[in-house]
Amino acid sequence: MNHRQANSLSVIDPGAGLDYLRASSKILGAILALGMMFLAGTVGAQSYPNKPIRVIVPFPAGSAGDVATRIIAQRLGESLKQSVVVDLRPGANSIIGSEAAAKAAPDGYTLLLGSIGSHGINPSLVNKLPYDPVKDFAPIAYVGSTPYLLTVGSNSSVNSVKDLVSLSKTEPGKRSLAYMASFGQLVGELFKMTAKIDMTPVPYKNISGAYVDLASGQLDALFNSTASSLPHIKAGRIKALATTSAKRSADMPEVPTVAESGYPGFEATGWIGFFAPAGTPKEIINKLYAEIARVLQIPEVREKLLQSGFEVDIGTPEQFGEIVKAEIAKWDRVFREAKIPKIN
Repeated sequence: MNHRQANSLSVIDPGAGLDYLRASSKILGAILALGMMFLAGTVGAQSYPNKPIRVIVPFPAGSAGDVATRIIAQRLGESLKQSVVVDLRPGANSIIGSEAAAKAAPDGYTLLLGSIGSHGINPSLVNKLPYDPVKDFAPIAYVGSTPYLLTVGSNSSVNSVKDLVSLSKTEPGKRSLAYMASFGQLVGELFKMTAKIDMTPVPYKNISGAYVDLASGQLDALFNSTASSLPHIKAGRIKALATTSAKRSADMPEVPTVAESGYPGFEATGWIGFFAPAGTPKEIINKLYAEIARVLQIPEVREKLLQSGFEVDIGTPEQFGEIVKAEIAKWDRVFREAKIPKIN
């Protein structure tokens, strides 16, 4: 070997070789760890569930949310071959139950029956909400909605949304718009903002009193759920002008939507859906969604939910997540523009 050849040879540093081996070992170890995690997740999803599942319902016994959950839980348990237990945790605008679910182990054995209140309105209504409706939960399945109806007395000269808006614009602030629950107030405020009218909000603690006053002409209009309004409509005491849902109600297909009545895009409905704590394995979320969606396709289940006030409209975890974000933004705007104060 001559001098020139010797100088052209690369010199291998033994230390660099060891570093290379160490780096390779770390990479291989990471790959193996990821593989084991994937395998564990797959095996876990395949064996899930192997014990009872608890569904926290942040509403009182006998409420529409409680009834709906029990209807679904019975069939879901049969499908999963495990008990699905309803755990009622009412109180504080659904905060107590929602917080408990957010802090539960993300293993698929604690779920939450969430609603527009817990995940759409509370972020704007409550100061220092002890959970984040987006970051602390994994959406599983959107179940369905509760449409509201805009109603007037049967003897009222108002026969359409257009009539009510015209009347309100000729007499700003002199026409009354009643509500009972906080959501009814928000629906009314959104309607006034959309139609650019000024109506005086009138709160009621007892909704039966509102229907009496509406029928007698002491009230000009009322927003309340379809399920609550329907008996009074059938009795001929009040009449419906429009539904607040995106499509016509299955109970009253002859009644147009607010959107059809001149306000495209208007939608304001109560809704429910299932959530799991954030971090729950995606495989378990997908399995739960598939089983819940199958249960919601059963005609008997759909009919019972309709009787409880919910129109079934199944949404995937991804769709449900987008719905929650859109609802938070919508009602935050209503709170700000209507200057509705937060509560502690």
